Amino acid sequence: MARPKVCVVGSSNLDLVSYVDRLPALGETRHGTGFQMGFGGKGANQAVMAAKLGAEVTMVTKLGQDIFGENTLKNFQAWDIDTRHVFSTAEAFSGVATITVDSAGRNTIVVVGGANSLLTPAEVEAARPAIEAAAVVLCQLEIPIESTLAALRIARQAGVTTLFNPAPAPTDLPAELYTLSDIFCPNENETELLTGQPVNSTEAVVDAARVLLERGAGQVILTLGERGSVLVNAGETVHLPAVPVQAVDTTGAGDAFVGSLAYFLAAGQPLTKAAARANRIAALSVQGLGTQTSFPQAADLPPEVLA
Repeated sequence: MARPKVCVVGSSNLDLVSYVDRLPALGETRHGTGFQMGFGGKGANQAVMAAKLGAEVTMVTKLGQDIFGENTLKNFQAWDIDTRHVFSTAEAFSGVATITVDSAGRNTIVVVGGANSLLTPAEVEAARPAIEAAAVVLCQLEIPIESTLAALRIARQAGVTTLFNPAPAPTDLPAELYTLSDIFCPNENETELLTGQPVNSTEAVVDAARVLLERGAGQVILTLGERGSVLVNAGETVHLPAVPVQAVDTTGAGDAFVGSLAYFLAAGQPLTKAAARANRIAALSVQGLGTQTSFPQAADLPPEVLA
């Protein structure tokens, strides 16, 4: 049986994670309780999540010619991710994310894009065969917008489903990013930034999602953390509740959701069912430490989640 094909065009970072009893106030120094390094970047996280579930994943990204980049490439290969379109540069270090996590699992994150910022539309064009061969193309905003647009345009021309995660969100986006998105998947903070509207109630969430639809998105899935997710399209609104769990570390939970969603869509699942299953996998991810290390593999899941 052929594996579902997903192509991810996006970022790769090394995560430097510090654990502390509470997040420091401005200007405050606190002693941490632990530290770890891990592989990250929204694109890489989502690619690894899809690969862990069994997808045939191609990664389109750019790394620095440094030890972080070398190890990131090895990590992709360890998860059987196609790296033919992983580019490298001597002009910048690999991307880095500095993450602080408190005892309640909340986090603050500072990202330095580095080589991610140098991924060009021409390099994305070189990956056209992989994009056209995918069932789902997945993009975010930790690479140049023109490179993201290039990937979505290729996918749209080829009739490939486009899944766009507008993270980290600016206050505005080119109109074409909405119209090229079959599925537009922001979290609540990103939605507030993009629409200027609060999302503190179910009604507000739906109103904000409809703004995104009016801008041209095909369908909207708005992720709400412990409140689950909401699917809004021209014909229906569906609230998908979260699975109640005790969170240990919420870092990467959104990427676990989006990467899982890409896998299930590529496997032919309808969007509502795919999102419900992605909710369950995101809930599992917050019960472990780290980002990619907390993502479950297919073998870890109850059979009904992948059926």
